Amino acid sequence: MSAQDARGHEPVSITVPTFDPYAPAEMARRVELAGVTKAGLDVLSLLTLAVLAGAFIALGAQLATVVGVDSTLGFGPTRLLVGVAFSLGLILVVIAGAELFTGNTLIVMAWLGRQVSARRLLRNWSLAYLGNFIGALGTVALVYLAGQWALGGNKVGAAALSTANAKVQLSFGEAITRGILCNTLVNLAVWLCFSARSNVDKVVAIVPAIAGFVASGFEHSVANMYFVPLGILLRDRPAVVEAAGLQPDALSNLTWSGFLWNNLLPVTIGNIIGGGLLVAAVYWLVYLRPKGWGGEG
Repeated sequence: MSAQDARGHEPVSITVPTFDPYAPAEMARRVELAGVTKAGLDVLSLLTLAVLAGAFIALGAQLATVVGVDSTLGFGPTRLLVGVAFSLGLILVVIAGAELFTGNTLIVMAWLGRQVSARRLLRNWSLAYLGNFIGALGTVALVYLAGQWALGGNKVGAAALSTANAKVQLSFGEAITRGILCNTLVNLAVWLCFSARSNVDKVVAIVPAIAGFVASGFEHSVANMYFVPLGILLRDRPAVVEAAGLQPDALSNLTWSGFLWNNLLPVTIGNIIGGGLLVAAVYWLVYLRPKGWGGEG
């Protein structure tokens, strides 16, 4: 028989909600568990969610392009504002639910912990990458057919064209290092989301890191699946080229081969290093490595 209060009533159990964020050690375990879940998704679910992620990132890129047009804030503040706008993409991925290749480099934590096989890891990355590309290209097609690039007297298209052209001018080494720096920040944003207990917490965690990578000019492979193909289409629009103040011969690298080999390949390599090594592997080493590592005695 349970104890009763002075009036003969049964005691009431009150649960106090917890609003404190998860601590880093708890975050590591949550990331590992999420990695196992992601690696176990069936092909249709994974590919569908990856297409959504590609579209979400592309929508963030589209908004960022519009926001930066004709800004009078100055170079740094404008780039920061553009980065805040681009954050829309990862916010949609995290809160709506989608499979983003760059964020999924965190699955390395589950792989290092032998919770996920190398085959499952590569399967997830391959399907996520493919789906992201499909989603981004689909958004490119919709934006182009909508004539959205003609807004502001072709200034939106000019900004998109200039952005795409600048990306394919990078050297292989620059593209890799910018990819490393980018996905370090992207994965830190995702990592911080695992400390969150609400969607508001997640948004607050995402925006600074994403704004930081965009403002700094780092390179995100999935975003580039939108930026550069749109630029390739717009290079055949004389009014857009003129509005961008570019000469046709300055666009010689803005081709599919220039994109795939000179930008997407090195940026992807850099993204894997930044997310998989500098974030996932480091936090696994600190919080999830087997006992006996590191000189415990």
